[in-house]
Amino acid sequence: MATVSEVLIAIFIVFGGVFGLVGSYGLLKLRETMQRLHGPTKATTLGIGCVLIASMLFFFLIKGNLSIHELLITLFLFLTAPITANFIAKTFIIRNLSKDTLPESRSDYGWSVYDDPPTLTEE
Repeated sequence: MATVSEVLIAIFIVFGGVFGLVGSYGLLKLRETMQRLHGPTKATTLGIGCVLIASMLFFFLIKGNLSIHELLITLFLFLTAPITANFIAKTFIIRNLSKDTLPESRSDYGWSVYDDPPTLTEE
């Protein structure tokens, strides 16, 4: 049983390392800011998630303790990575694109970085 547990933990650590390496390489090699979003928000998040799952498995299968700290960290990372990518994308749009160069938004309110929806007091 211990050998199977160690192999499972090692697989998650290797997957985490591969995802982290691919995400870091993508962050260095991709030229545009919008392309660089995928490195840290997709691959690196999965890499850290795999390492944290390996840590959870180690404490549960080898040490016999149930540790939920790693699960909470993984949940936090999976929830905050898309928000971070959204903020970086909006900052890029505001700094580098004018309102005229953006395509039509198909929304009643326009692009959220340029047009705020009307508030209740303005109606």
